Amino acid sequence: MSLGVGIVGLPNVGKSTLFNALTHAQNAEAANYPFCTIEPNKATVALADPRLDALAQIVHPEQVVKATVDFIDIAGLVRGASKGEGLGNKFLANIRETDAILQVVRCFADDDVVHVEGEVDPVRDIEIVETELVLADLQSVEKRLDRIARQARADKDLRKEVEAMERLLRHLDAGNPVRTFPREEADPIANTLTELQLITDKPVIYCANVGEIDLAANSGSVARVRAFAAEKGSDVVVISAKMEAELASLPVEDREAFLASYGLTESGLDQTIRMAYHTLGLASYFTAGPKEVRAWTFRRGWAAPTCAGVIHTDFERGFIRAEVVAFEDYVRLNGEAGAKAAGVMRVEGKTYAVQDGDVMHFLFSV
Repeated sequence: MSLGVGIVGLPNVGKSTLFNALTHAQNAEAANYPFCTIEPNKATVALADPRLDALAQIVHPEQVVKATVDFIDIAGLVRGASKGEGLGNKFLANIRETDAILQVVRCFADDDVVHVEGEVDPVRDIEIVETELVLADLQSVEKRLDRIARQARADKDLRKEVEAMERLLRHLDAGNPVRTFPREEADPIANTLTELQLITDKPVIYCANVGEIDLAANSGSVARVRAFAAEKGSDVVVISAKMEAELASLPVEDREAFLASYGLTESGLDQTIRMAYHTLGLASYFTAGPKEVRAWTFRRGWAAPTCAGVIHTDFERGFIRAEVVAFEDYVRLNGEAGAKAAGVMRVEGKTYAVQDGDVMHFLFSV
């Protein structure tokens, strides 16, 4: 399964600079004027996972395949975007295709980089973006409600959905995002929400873009972002887009020392992907053999057959059982043979909830 993260924010907050740094792909124009990004830029980034290296040292495969994340750098949003200002609905349509939103918030002062609102105020900026996304969702819900309300006159089964949509409309009209709308799994609105792909139903990670000297400190602006995010139940990652751009330009062997000079142990890319996995409830299991060692992304709580389906739908349909070794046991016992000899390789059935780091082999019938 692929994971798509949309990088959003006001113009000139460092989105494109951050995108280029995170993806090591200098294909997003970064300039000191609004809307230098018009078409969305997309890059697929491999997730750094040292567990893959440990497995490869044991198995010596022909290749190692990492899990990936798609980053999409989307044009800057301004007040009135929901009514067509700036790039308007073109921007908003691009966000609907992502799984999570990384909202870049400017927390640095620089007289040479203009701010569309005149001054740096991260919470105000967050609220501008949130308001425009809520208004866009409000329009989508109004259109849907208008259509099904007419159909419900002749179809009683639709009346419960109409009532649920009216509740959602009031929720949005009060300025609240869809993700805070109370619902149950059997709610008549559940399928509708999946179909509409409402923007504010997606989880948000706030990315505080700070100056290089502020990376090790909790500046006032960052503290405000953290407080706002905590109130909303969202995660925060603190990054210096400028520093990340410098890091991306260095040889791989020099990056660890460069990070250490800032008191860091991991790059903004690693922090961001790890945060995205946490926010979306994702994890990785592994397959290991002479042809390849590979990481597969799944949602925590998924049963073995569903995880097998990540590899191929035939694996899920014809699932018989799974042979499982915990990553720590696999490495400690130097591979599958050692795990079998020690009796730690388990046979699991259809109800087994796969764990992060499981090394798995699926048996299935065609």
